[in-house]
Amino acid sequence: MKKNKGKVNTTEKEFVFGFRAGRNDCVLKVPLQFPVQENVSDLHGRLMLLHKIPCFVENELRSTLSMFIESETIQDYDREAELALQRLTTGEVDINQLTNTWAKTYSETTLEHARPEEPSWDEDFAEVYHELIHSPASDTLLNLEHNYFVSVSELISERDMELKKLQERQATEMDKVMQELGKTMTDQDVNAVASQHFDAQQVRDRANLVGHLSYKHCNALCTKIHSHRDVRLVILLSGQVLENKWANELKQVTHIQKQEYQEWVIKLHQDMQNPNNSTINEEIKVQPSQLTEESEPGVRLYEEQRQLEESFTIHLGAQLKTMHNLRLVRADVLDFCKHRRHGSRGTKLRRLQTALSLYSSSLCGLVLLVDNRVNSYSGIKRDFATVSKECTDFHFPRLEEQLEVVQQVMLYARSQTSKHKDQPEVPRNGSSCEDKNQNVEKNSSNILPGEFYISRHSNLSEVHIVFHLCVDDNVRSGNITAREPAIMGLRNILKVCCTHDVTNITIPLLLVHDMSEEMTIPWCLRRAELVFKCVKGFMMEMASWDGGISRTVQFLVPQSISEEMFYQLSNMLPQIFRVSSTLTLTSKR
Repeated sequence: MKKNKGKVNTTEKEFVFGFRAGRNDCVLKVPLQFPVQENVSDLHGRLMLLHKIPCFVENELRSTLSMFIESETIQDYDREAELALQRLTTGEVDINQLTNTWAKTYSETTLEHARPEEPSWDEDFAEVYHELIHSPASDTLLNLEHNYFVSVSELISERDMELKKLQERQATEMDKVMQELGKTMTDQDVNAVASQHFDAQQVRDRANLVGHLSYKHCNALCTKIHSHRDVRLVILLSGQVLENKWANELKQVTHIQKQEYQEWVIKLHQDMQNPNNSTINEEIKVQPSQLTEESEPGVRLYEEQRQLEESFTIHLGAQLKTMHNLRLVRADVLDFCKHRRHGSRGTKLRRLQTALSLYSSSLCGLVLLVDNRVNSYSGIKRDFATVSKECTDFHFPRLEEQLEVVQQVMLYARSQTSKHKDQPEVPRNGSSCEDKNQNVEKNSSNILPGEFYISRHSNLSEVHIVFHLCVDDNVRSGNITAREPAIMGLRNILKVCCTHDVTNITIPLLLVHDMSEEMTIPWCLRRAELVFKCVKGFMMEMASWDGGISRTVQFLVPQSISEEMFYQLSNMLPQIFRVSSTLTLTSKR
């Protein structure tokens, strides 16, 4: 006997089968490994083919082979059982340890002995919130959330004002100093002015709000920089300390708001469960918010710009038709995320709709086009992060925490992929394998075009889920095809929508968020036609993914596009999709 890699005892036994072919007596001898791992029918077929066994003994060979394998397997099991009982009677095996192992294995594999799941705070809070938001207390919840939003917005405005004043004052002083450099002032004088900027900022910052750079570390770094006479780094460091101070203060404020909000929601739910509680009407009467106030003249007027919209109802499918809603919208992509301190009449209704569907099977998603770097706030990602910070998220982790998890998962996936790779490629053009490995290691934290990561939100205006789709500069060219990574990324996003109850998805039609000079009218028409046709094919695939559920797909075009171009795209959509025709019923006289 010998043991294989699976720690199973294997033995080799010879299978003998005799048959007569004409006047010849034939004997087939085949060594078999027990226990037999392969299917008996497959083994029988291989023996017939390899040894050219006549077809008239096929059934006899099958039955004899099956009986041989069954009998020898039973004998092996009986022999192992006898040896196990012998070890037990002789004391080689501890009977208590054996019974404990049996009991543990049985309890882990039997459902009735499974341990009940421990209650989760997030799940309990989600159930409580879902019940309250569908009760008369919904208006109270929205008002409280808006009051929190106003307080955070005021804090952000104060931060922006202080940063702006610091930058303007230091820029003015440094311009004056640089103009006098070489005339009445030396390099040491310039460094002294920069040091004053930095030290003045340090005095204003409280120790518990400095963030990643403490006062001691900042002074040491400042001294080191002075020794190299790099004035610009001193100025940048001073602004960085101020930004760290405000970042930590915002983090602390949002943490307090989230804790207070969740405790108040739980207490309100407990009080509403008590029918004899007479103070429940007073508890749900919090201070009215400013959400219904009329907007002041000139305050965020850009947010109230008229959006161009066109809606269509289409049917997809040959036999089993599914109805979907399509919308063509001209707006900024962040308009679906921003809250308004002085909103219009429909602002509160949109917030209510988003809150009602937060824990439902009708989620709303948005596709945001980003670069290949995760957690590097630049461009549209920085603007989106700024919007997400304006309102506290009471249900999900902060955006920074979600992106950190995404980055960790991505690094783990990259490491697992590298382990399964074959031998390294032969270097070409004089490049070494070490250089390639360093390059892969350097870019292991980046994602590839067509890949996307997901963030969850409850603090955005009309969106629950954001799909951060990675695109490169190739999407700005005019020769992309249906196999473009960005197009395939849209297909995967729609598949995720089908499997995770996202029934409303907003897609950038031109695969860009901003218009540029090379995006002419023919370029826009070709790009829109390609995306329309690809999305139509993907939506037809949805019927096999989710059984044919009606969904709403919004095609978003940049705000800077002309009205003429918008209506050309609007006329193109019915030519690609099958739009439902209207019937006019008249009475016959």
